[in-house]
Amino acid sequence: MTSAIELVDVEKSYRSGRRVKHVVGACSLSIVENAFNVIIGPSGAGKSTLVRLIAGFERVDAGKITMGGVPVNGPSKDRLVMFQETALFPWLTTRDNVLFGPSVRGAAAAAAEPARQLSSRFGLSAFGEKYPAQLSGGMQRRAELARALLNEPRVMILDEPFRGLDAMTKALMLEYYARVYEALPRTNVFVTTDIDEAIFLADRLIVMSQAPTRVAAVFEVDLPRPRALHTFASDPRARHIKERALAILREQALRAFGAPRRSTAEGGRDAG
Repeated sequence: MTSAIELVDVEKSYRSGRRVKHVVGACSLSIVENAFNVIIGPSGAGKSTLVRLIAGFERVDAGKITMGGVPVNGPSKDRLVMFQETALFPWLTTRDNVLFGPSVRGAAAAAAEPARQLSSRFGLSAFGEKYPAQLSGGMQRRAELARALLNEPRVMILDEPFRGLDAMTKALMLEYYARVYEALPRTNVFVTTDIDEAIFLADRLIVMSQAPTRVAAVFEVDLPRPRALHTFASDPRARHIKERALAILREQALRAFGAPRRSTAEGGRDAG
């Protein structure tokens, strides 16, 4: 397996006055190239901070992050991020939102046909002249995915992109994105707190600890594709991985309830 991104002993903390909150602690992690790398962990563990560090939106306090051996010191078009909140421009049509990246670079004409093909693949052909407010939540997510893929990033980073969708729409989006990945494979870093979502999508399931977060376990989800939710959930191999991962997540959650969150203040330790 070839590593697309390497994290070595990464640490990140935030200061508020005299208080220091340790969010990522001595975290080492390999993001495998052209694989679906899914990161799961307890809420508040520091997963979104990890996303911002990998994307280059924030700098590490210690350790290093490299992509292809080159240090990650800032954002790059090679690493594209989708967050939980929609990022479509409300004043642009679906077609213009999908074409936004090439338009900014002055390459909209050359990208028109690839954009049309992606829009068709995502079931958006009939909605090209609609504005985001006229689209359902699932359609908005599809338009964002089409826009992201049109820019051909080497790494797609998705931070709980289907959170907030109703259960049926979320299930459809999971199957939809799994099919897109199978047709257009690339390196994915997908963050979630949903164990079923995680295992369904993953080639590698990376279980994170409570904050300050680090890797607690890695599971290879070596199950065949294409996958369908209604059959995948009953696969005994998937259930076995789920049971093992849930045991680790439960242990981490119990630690969070059983002990105060680690924080320090200048001049002494704060137990609150």
